[in-house]
Amino acid sequence: MSYADYLQLDKVLQAQRPLSHDRNEMLFIIQHQTTELWMKLILHELEGAIAAIRADALPPAFKMLARVSRVMEQLVKAWDVLSTMTPPEYSAIRPSLGTSSGFQSSQYRVIEFLLGNKNPAMLEAHRHDPARLALVDAALRAPSIYDEAIALLARRGFAIPQAVVDRDKMTATRHDADVEAAWLAVYRDPGHYWDLYELAEELVDLEDAFRLWRFRHVTTVERIIGFKRGTGGTDGVAYLRRMLDVVLFPELWHLRTAM
Repeated sequence: MSYADYLQLDKVLQAQRPLSHDRNEMLFIIQHQTTELWMKLILHELEGAIAAIRADALPPAFKMLARVSRVMEQLVKAWDVLSTMTPPEYSAIRPSLGTSSGFQSSQYRVIEFLLGNKNPAMLEAHRHDPARLALVDAALRAPSIYDEAIALLARRGFAIPQAVVDRDKMTATRHDADVEAAWLAVYRDPGHYWDLYELAEELVDLEDAFRLWRFRHVTTVERIIGFKRGTGGTDGVAYLRRMLDVVLFPELWHLRTAM
């Protein structure tokens, strides 16, 4: 077996098929294909971390979550490459994109759902593809990584109401005072609750990296297309800016004010 055989490079390197005659389209395609590959790894690690937390195996979960945060750093830097595309260069290839849009990325949507930003309305973008729709729908219905962390707090004896543990998993995470009280107890005695303390900080690292990824996305899109509507009919930059206000693990951020 050769290097090219192992990596199936013939398939990978033949997957870039520009539809326009503009040379900048190659950048646009490779940028998004590599992003999808990194997101595949993010999903692989997130799913492993969720299973590990559910099994009370926190050290392996820490490794996986740290890796996800490092991948997101790579994705942040990738926007620097796309930002070399100027508005006229993008305008030259935009007609070739048709109605395709990053909004339709099923992997990105699954990542958001696994992180707790649930919204059933987001399934609509995938109705045209039953297989992808099934994957996104399964992630919508499954516990997020934060749901599993809260369930772990309950198993460790913290006063988490059963209604919080059994909440509708198809809804976005909302701040809960009892959950914040549990995390606050962990932060006030990290020596006693060291593994939970480390889990909390890994989650904060993850959300920190995710916020930076989102922010860099917004600024790159605004730099290239301004406030035009997105190719898939979204509000473009206006939609992306609204997403900057989403908080995935609210209690872990709010408790810092109470410390």
